[in-house]
Amino acid sequence: MTLKTILAAAVATTVIASPAMAQDKSDWPDNFTVGTASQGGTYFAYGSGWANYMSEVLGISGGAEITGGPMQNMALVHTGDLKFGLTTMGPARESMEGNSPLAPGMKMDNVCAMFPMYQTPFSITTLSSSGIDSISDIPDGATIGFGPAGSTSDTYFPRMMETLGVDFERRNGSWSDLGTQLQDGLIDVIAFAAGIPIPAVSQLEVQTDVNIIGMTDAQIETITEKFPVSQFTIPASTYQSLEKPSQVVSMWNFAIANCDVPDSMVYEMVKATMENNDKMVSIHKAATTSVPENYDKNNVLPWHPGAARWFNENGYEIPEDKIHN
Repeated sequence: MTLKTILAAAVATTVIASPAMAQDKSDWPDNFTVGTASQGGTYFAYGSGWANYMSEVLGISGGAEITGGPMQNMALVHTGDLKFGLTTMGPARESMEGNSPLAPGMKMDNVCAMFPMYQTPFSITTLSSSGIDSISDIPDGATIGFGPAGSTSDTYFPRMMETLGVDFERRNGSWSDLGTQLQDGLIDVIAFAAGIPIPAVSQLEVQTDVNIIGMTDAQIETITEKFPVSQFTIPASTYQSLEKPSQVVSMWNFAIANCDVPDSMVYEMVKATMENNDKMVSIHKAATTSVPENYDKNNVLPWHPGAARWFNENGYEIPEDKIHN
């Protein structure tokens, strides 16, 4: 697979900061780029803010690149076209095993975990005027937007909907574009998989009345038995439109690095991220769970040696056989 193929839909946006610290960076790259996802989604907001923060900490220029999301980020980081990215555990496992639809048969095993980010809840948004108040209300043939092609939502949500007996027409696009289409009546439902609060949902509920739909206990049981997800509660305070907590399912996200990135660089990045959660939360509220205690949620990717060094120094044991060598 060529870089041109992988990057066909990508557009770069760069966030640059002035040097903030002096140290030996002789083996570091001159700059770095973080693979995120589409605008209007949490990955882009989180990744852009983190890239800017790392630029300040490391004293080198860094940027965030719009991509197709976790699957594409795994491919780009594996090949070294991007040094860093964000991914979800489900797509990470499929990519590691050579089952990525972007590069069938390619085992993307040069991708290493850096630190835990947050859980990605799978939730549904409709216009209140649609009369759709639950998954069972979705009419046969409804058009559902599943986010960018190859994203976590696009990879898993259609399968979940089929498992729950929903008959639908599939639509892909950026979260912001799908939000506009929902508001204009061009699609019926958006099936979001993104950290909360999702920027596109927050924008939608300011402009119109929306229903944010959860899952029943029976639906959650059915989905958790078949997919690598767990039950998750979206607090009522997350959105103006929620009157009570919403029960859904979720999947963990981790920041990733090409395993060949210098250990000292990754160590400094992980140190700054894990030791300054207030700063991370100021970037995005989803970062409340970007804390070292959640390191054990990675059961898929090998750890980058630089990341493992920080965790082990701070009492979070990562065994040697879980570290890339």
